[in-house]
Amino acid sequence: MPPTYAVAPYAGVPRQLLLAHKERGRRSLAVPLGSALAAAVRAVVPEAAHPVPLVLVPVPSTATAVRTRGRDPTLALAAAAARALGRSGATVVPALRQGRRVADQAELDSAGRAANLAGALHVPVRRRAGLAGRQVVVVDDLVTTGATLVEATRALWCAGADVVGAAVVAATVRHRTGRHRSGRHRTGVPPGEGGH
Repeated sequence: MPPTYAVAPYAGVPRQLLLAHKERGRRSLAVPLGSALAAAVRAVVPEAAHPVPLVLVPVPSTATAVRTRGRDPTLALAAAAARALGRSGATVVPALRQGRRVADQAELDSAGRAANLAGALHVPVRRRAGLAGRQVVVVDDLVTTGATLVEATRALWCAGADVVGAAVVAATVRHRTGRHRSGRHRTGVPPGEGGH
């Protein structure tokens, strides 16, 4: 699991906004949610700490989800985050591709999600040049168990990318019993910023 930063717990208003953007097509929410994602990216790599270009690599939606929604909401959030980062020079490289079908993750526990996603993502050769010599931050809307971020990081490392961390808008709580509920997740955001 890469160092992961979130700006909010997946509960209340953040949860409602993410669901409205992702599932109900509220495209206008990409700007404020992208700004939140940019704050998480800044926590991963502070502006003064990236002398080489910074690349945001969004976790891809499945082809079925893109067809159903008419877009890839995570790609939209990554683009909005790159704009919010402004002069820091972050670019979005949609380098990850689904290599095989995966089951719906909603009803799977941590172990089931990890098994479901193992080896599911890859980076096509033509996308690798956009990652060379850059600091890569994996971005997604939400982290629950971390299995998706682990798989994305694995695929990027296998392609030779320098993955420095992951940034998400919101995170769920992870309890010691292994059960999850909406709320705070184990991340690197200071407690005052709503992510720890």
